[in-house]
Amino acid sequence: MKKFLILLFFLALHSRLSAQQFAQYNTGTLYDSFENPSQKAFIPDSSRKIAFNLFFPNFNVDATLSGNGERSLQSRAFLGRYTEELSLSGKNFNYVRGNTNAYLFMLKLYTNLEGNQEVGIFAGTKSEARGAFSDASIAVLADNTTFASNSYTDLFNDRFNYQIYHQIGATYRTDVDDRLSIGVKLSALMGIVYNKINIDRSVVNFDRPNDQAFLSLEGDYYASFEPGKFTKHDLLPSFRNPGASISFGTSYITDDKTHVQFNIKDLGFIHWNKQSLVGHFNNTGVIQGLSERGVEDSVTNTTAALVQSNGIERSFTTPTDARMELSASKAYWLYGSAIKYTPTVILSKQLFYPGFTGAMVNHFQYNNFVATLTGTYDDMKYLSLGAQFMVKSPNAEFFIGSERIGQTVGLLSMALNDDPKRTINAGRYTGSNFYIGFSFKFGQVIEHRENASYIPMGDNRGFIKRFIQRITGKSD
Repeated sequence: MKKFLILLFFLALHSRLSAQQFAQYNTGTLYDSFENPSQKAFIPDSSRKIAFNLFFPNFNVDATLSGNGERSLQSRAFLGRYTEELSLSGKNFNYVRGNTNAYLFMLKLYTNLEGNQEVGIFAGTKSEARGAFSDASIAVLADNTTFASNSYTDLFNDRFNYQIYHQIGATYRTDVDDRLSIGVKLSALMGIVYNKINIDRSVVNFDRPNDQAFLSLEGDYYASFEPGKFTKHDLLPSFRNPGASISFGTSYITDDKTHVQFNIKDLGFIHWNKQSLVGHFNNTGVIQGLSERGVEDSVTNTTAALVQSNGIERSFTTPTDARMELSASKAYWLYGSAIKYTPTVILSKQLFYPGFTGAMVNHFQYNNFVATLTGTYDDMKYLSLGAQFMVKSPNAEFFIGSERIGQTVGLLSMALNDDPKRTINAGRYTGSNFYIGFSFKFGQVIEHRENASYIPMGDNRGFIKRFIQRITGKSD
């Protein structure tokens, strides 16, 4: 059970652009149409008019960890001990990134054949996090004897922030003409929790005869809740921390049938309430029991007490993790039109952070079965390979996959391996990614008039007009 919880911790280290689920690009699923607003979710003369996820969560989770401390943290998580390949220069950082995106409710209606108009509503939850911490921040937990000197400066200048929020909203898309489509998604945001720590200066002085150290930290701290005051009730949606965001996109089909997409996603903000805490800390605390087994708790508690001091109640505003994306795709038929192959090239840039990712997505469709292979490379020099399996008909779809399949399988294998003598083989980075989704369509089939199997005859009056005429006894 402990290893399972550790695995969940790694999966929930909330991050990067790859969590956008590139593999869903140009699939025509309900999820694709909400993430990329100009995309269609319906096929006229084949699909039914209402698409719904039946309250089945369509979600993805992504996390990455890289740096010198990667192997040491894996060893601590799965073997119960740290390794020693850590630098005390204060310049070697470990980077953690994470992101989760869950649609709990998705409903979309096909409203008009004129322009293939679609409208939808949705509700979901998102989390965003990123951070950097030095090798020394791990070493002080592992073995303080690695610190040869008695005093160090700026070894622990770490930074970290995360926010979690609910969102509800609506979407609309339409064809402007045979080539150009546009779409928009408007969301009301409800902040759940926010925390941010920036340590700008740090000093540690070891008092080895007394098995303790004096830690001084200076920096800034933001929190949407007073420490210890967050409860399960605060997870429920409310407008205590209101916000809003917009996504909009366009799709264009060129003369050679290349499908070009441009999207601005999740451009928005959250205003955290006036009971939030904002503070500048500059204090000194004592870490006791450096050689004892409980040193991890001692370091954590002392650091938290220093960081959370001097906070004052006031509101503040944070941006959401907005992105700009450009993609191009084109369909090809293979083996005498038996297999449809659709490659897609995607470029994605975070607007408020330095993150940049390039992706290559390859869809292979045979009848109602779709296999997808993905490759991504980002500014952290992470190369990731992924795979997706999807069953898709005009009126139902199910997909499951991972865009970091090698790292995800490796992490799962370590978590399930009970051999205490096993070797930790850290790669370029530690990561995990998993996503799954389902939706179903019902109602009348969308039919062009010339293909209609049902032609309405007789009374075309609206309900109100029929009601009035029934009372008055008058007819047209």
